[in-house]
Amino acid sequence: MSMSQDSAETIALQALAWIAGSDDLLPVFLGSTGTAADELRVRAKDADFLASILDFLLMDDAWVVGFCDTAGLRYDKPMLARAALPGGKDVYWT
Repeated sequence: MSMSQDSAETIALQALAWIAGSDDLLPVFLGSTGTAADELRVRAKDADFLASILDFLLMDDAWVVGFCDTAGLRYDKPMLARAALPGGKDVYWT
């Protein structure tokens, strides 16, 4: 099952809002991406940054479950969204 880039970007923006709403998780995200809080609005328009949001979210199953439960999404949606954004395709070396 594939997803359009527009749908993937929407899910990434929802994930960013979920992360930003967490007093515990937001500083971890900012620290791991090197992004300042005041840069989030500007960077949220960049597909590569949106991909990094999903990369971060996908590092922890509990974060995926928490986000999906809040957003009313199936648990596989963040991974499908990540695959639709830059750098998300599987690499085949043969």
